[in-house]
Amino acid sequence: MSDPPRPSTWPRVTLPRTLEAALLRGHPWVYRDHVGGALDAPSGAVCELSCGRFRGFALWDAASPIALRIVSRRRAPDAALVRARVEQAWELRASVRAAGTTAYRWLNGEGDGLPGVVVDVYARFAVLVTYADAVEPLVPWVVDALERVAVERAGAPLAGISRRARGGVGESSLVGLRGRPPPARLVVEEHGVRMLAELAHGQKTGLFLDQRDNRRYLAGHAGGRSVLNLFGYTGGFAVHAAVAGASRVTSVDVAPEATEAARENLRLNGVDPDAHELVTADVFDYLTDAGRRAQRWDLVISDPPSFARRREGAKKAARAYERLAAACVGVTEAGGFLAAASCTSQVGPPAFRDAVAAGVARAGATFQIVHDAAHAADHPVACGHPEGRYLKLLFGRVLPRD
Repeated sequence: MSDPPRPSTWPRVTLPRTLEAALLRGHPWVYRDHVGGALDAPSGAVCELSCGRFRGFALWDAASPIALRIVSRRRAPDAALVRARVEQAWELRASVRAAGTTAYRWLNGEGDGLPGVVVDVYARFAVLVTYADAVEPLVPWVVDALERVAVERAGAPLAGISRRARGGVGESSLVGLRGRPPPARLVVEEHGVRMLAELAHGQKTGLFLDQRDNRRYLAGHAGGRSVLNLFGYTGGFAVHAAVAGASRVTSVDVAPEATEAARENLRLNGVDPDAHELVTADVFDYLTDAGRRAQRWDLVISDPPSFARRREGAKKAARAYERLAAACVGVTEAGGFLAAASCTSQVGPPAFRDAVAAGVARAGATFQIVHDAAHAADHPVACGHPEGRYLKLLFGRVLPRD
């Protein structure tokens, strides 16, 4: 696809000098309250930015709290720039593909230099998601680049490229862009474990790919142990634990359809679901009841959905993580293990660690952290973009307080 006509000059935006250091470090966002006055331009318009020593090109968003998403320090976005970023992203995932996984993230937005654009691959099908109106002009170039790079680098075309509707799931949430649409359900593999992916109806684009490496890591500690998997969704952590030889797995999720999917995923891997426990319940209610019954597990995994979508909700989210950590400690065997995860970008790693520490102390225990993890390797984060590291996982041993 050829580039559309470009003006000889773009709207110029001068930003407050207080942003200079962050922009020079590579932060890719400018919030609306830092843009003086309204820019008379539609979402997706290219803007030329200046801020002290910083110069760059960004895409304007007329509605989002993030008013400007920076694409390049040196040039306005075009097909060639997008193609180069897609190629770089492909090369970065070489080790992920070599590990035998058939579901991975090809483009991770700001982490791959294409802000607000995510592409996940399931077998030979790609699913594209955008997170802002501003980045819509990039979509045709991204689709072209995906097609060409797949052929040139992998030697085989993608079977299809589809787009996931922003803001939810449903029957019409998947729209074909190129090739044929994916099947409603397909089976993919990660680290030797088979998983069912529902690309049109599942959470994210079908699976939580960001936890792939953490699922493998925790499976290494599950053999011979009883495992409680909270907010289990389709059983990713539970299935890995069961395949690794856990003595008993209990997986809890509030959605009945997630429970049934977890059951099917166990069967896909030759595990009898009736040998384990799959529970449809509110996790906080379940933990309260389990605590009253003095139930305990050797390994407790807590991977809740985001507790805050905006900065204003960060303190409330931190309190929720504290409460959850305390409840998890209450059902963990003395000397057992806890894996506490957070995908709330508004709660950074230090704040999350503090919340877990407060919850552990509240439960009258201590917590020895032996593993501090983030996203899988196919979810890179730009060094100057701390918000990009949304996923945190603390794993360690729970001991009674002396």
